[in-house]
Amino acid sequence: MIRSAGGVCFLETLVIVQTLIRPGEYRDSVALMLIARELGALAGVIDVSVVMGTPANKAVLQRAGLLTAEADRATPNDLLIAVKAKDETTARVAIDKAQALLSQRTAPAQSAGGATRPRTMRSAMRATPEAKLAVVSVPGQYAAAQAWDALRAGLHVLLFSDHVALEDEIALKEYAREHGLLLMGPGAGTAIIDGIGLGFANAVPRGNIGIVAAAGTGLQEVSTLIAKAGSGITQGIGTGGRDVSEAVGGIMLLEGLKRLQDDPDTHVIVVVSKIPSRVVVDKIIIQCEQSNKPTVLAFMGLGIPLSTSKSRFPASDLRQAAALAVALARGESVDAARKRLIAEDRSLAIKARAERRKLNSKQRYVRGLYSGGTLCEEAMFLWQTTLGDVWSKAPLDPRLKLADSNTSQGHTAIDLGEEEFTVGRPHPMIDQTLRVRRLLQEARDASVAAIVLDVVIGYGAHPDPAAELGPAIAQAKQIAERKRRELIVIASVTGTEDDPQGLARQTDALRKAGAIGMPSNAAAAKLASWIVA
Repeated sequence: MIRSAGGVCFLETLVIVQTLIRPGEYRDSVALMLIARELGALAGVIDVSVVMGTPANKAVLQRAGLLTAEADRATPNDLLIAVKAKDETTARVAIDKAQALLSQRTAPAQSAGGATRPRTMRSAMRATPEAKLAVVSVPGQYAAAQAWDALRAGLHVLLFSDHVALEDEIALKEYAREHGLLLMGPGAGTAIIDGIGLGFANAVPRGNIGIVAAAGTGLQEVSTLIAKAGSGITQGIGTGGRDVSEAVGGIMLLEGLKRLQDDPDTHVIVVVSKIPSRVVVDKIIIQCEQSNKPTVLAFMGLGIPLSTSKSRFPASDLRQAAALAVALARGESVDAARKRLIAEDRSLAIKARAERRKLNSKQRYVRGLYSGGTLCEEAMFLWQTTLGDVWSKAPLDPRLKLADSNTSQGHTAIDLGEEEFTVGRPHPMIDQTLRVRRLLQEARDASVAAIVLDVVIGYGAHPDPAAELGPAIAQAKQIAERKRRELIVIASVTGTEDDPQGLARQTDALRKAGAIGMPSNAAAAKLASWIVA
């Protein structure tokens, strides 16, 4: 039972929720995530959400037990902050902190030279007339208008925002195509343009491999695997995942592919996509045949075999895509690259047999807790091939959709970066709180044999994710040990040594905590599946 008083709800457990409404105020989505992260780190704060007061957001708050009567009256143009805390004093401290953070971010920002930074797209363009690209990261209902301003001024656009209407996406991309511009997004979380990382991106060296991707973490995984192999990239063009739907028709994937085909510095091309429509696949294949540049096609979970031609090389996963691209860029045989991967898989199988002997007969299932949607999808595809049914909130097979995304069953893979988990909360690449909770929850399940984690580092990501995940991994293994079970935790790090977090430092910390480190997400997924197969 809940008693309500204005913006405060008192629960029987004495846990309370307090609400702050800022009428007519909206903020950059990344800024909202960072505010939520700072509030969530306060002692005694149980949960926090920082969102616009849209009906969809309020529905999410209600499911999370964060919707007060006051919050329910917020309009879509109001900024809404809800804090669940152990007591009223703690909640008030969090609300006061939110007020202070918002006031800091409201003050006119100053550039390094002391001038006030522009607050609109048009003023930004007046201040930097030499700019060639604009990054748009505002709530979805405002994003299309900002993108239109940039495109009409002749700028390429990275549209980081999501929740942009489908008809707006199509219109923006058609205009961009007609005017020789790139409209990357909406929901384009990653791009690397002329060596500069945009959104969530990694420090990768320059080279002769170009990537166009309708998958943000897919682009990160392939580009960092290329870097780990000693090669580099020319461009990493992100298009947003909806680009490969039948409705959008792959407009930007095709435009990105054409640009890489025309780029004299790009010798090899990699096309990466979450599950694309067959219409888009056919268009990409036709465009590949218009160029003699070798092109690697990595379409996650497509389920339709693609043939190899003189210039077209299908890849079964992101690890193979990177390996084939590096071989082609060096003038080596793709068959030799495939053989090396087969040899690596044999070593994985031997390791899997050794790990399997540590388990008891009741431990039968794998659980994947992912921050990257493409990496989650890649794991599901690999597990489905080996293990059969894989449950998820966004499964490959609709009949395997979880009734409750907070409760796993059988083999389960969860993308904790999905909207359900991130509305008003930091993305798991920024904050590990939700993933730590779920990791400990899965550790208490006696049927779980292995848990797989992806750790994505780079620009925009958590400054030291292993510092949060490491203690949680150790605690999860201790939970199992107290029940006389062995819990296997497998982790891969998507990143490079030049990333701010440092690849080796992150990998070493995870291993010291008890995780088995793998060099790629595909290798981690395969090891887990072979342990329980």
